[in-house]
Amino acid sequence: MREIHVIGIGAGDPDQLTLQAVRALRDTDVFFVLDKGEVKSDLVRLRRDILDAHLPEGGYRVVEARDPERDRAAGGRGYSPAVDQWRSARADIYERLITGELGEDETGAFLVWGDPALYDSTLGILEEVLARGAVEFSYDVVPGISSVSALVARHRTGLNRVARPVQITTGRRLAEGFPEGVDDVVVMLDAQQAFRQYADQDIDIYWGAYIGTPDEILASGPIAEAGPRIERLRAEARERKGWIMDTYLLRRRPQG
Repeated sequence: MREIHVIGIGAGDPDQLTLQAVRALRDTDVFFVLDKGEVKSDLVRLRRDILDAHLPEGGYRVVEARDPERDRAAGGRGYSPAVDQWRSARADIYERLITGELGEDETGAFLVWGDPALYDSTLGILEEVLARGAVEFSYDVVPGISSVSALVARHRTGLNRVARPVQITTGRRLAEGFPEGVDDVVVMLDAQQAFRQYADQDIDIYWGAYIGTPDEILASGPIAEAGPRIERLRAEARERKGWIMDTYLLRRRPQG
């Protein structure tokens, strides 16, 4: 039976791969990579850099496919259906790759940014492919260092404080209000920079973009002071590269 490794490759630094991930790389015959277009070609190059760092030069096979476009304008009730359609389109591609590019006695791998269990669709898509019944395979999951872990490490802080919870959410949810009963909030997928609406509160922000790569940018401080700097850095980086991957931690300061 075909086998698939779903390998967490960290936030971009080849040194952040675990030994388990390196073993999985060396056990793989074919690596499947979805190309997001010329603007985001850096993401393909970073994956190849990781392979070059841990595998013999030219000793691996990569099969690329174009990632389907997602309707990013869909909002409100249309958001979830748009995501479902995009995932099903990806499942079509995964099914074609596994069926056509992977021999029945071979092992393939999907290289997942950060950790496959955190804000990633690969596991759900593979389950959808299996449910269709057109191709059989088994798969395992290798955890990776998430952008969340890398972010707080680069800022030399912890993810939570003693006896206090931490919540991970999206910019879309943060825009609806700061989570109740939580003082430490990690925000991902925030294209609208929702942190700006909390500039009048005693909240610090720990922000990072392209974490773990040569393009890494970090900024921190009270939102009122660091927010405008982050907006400028983010706009400049997006203009320069055409895309951005960032995340941040919001931390409410103790009262009294």
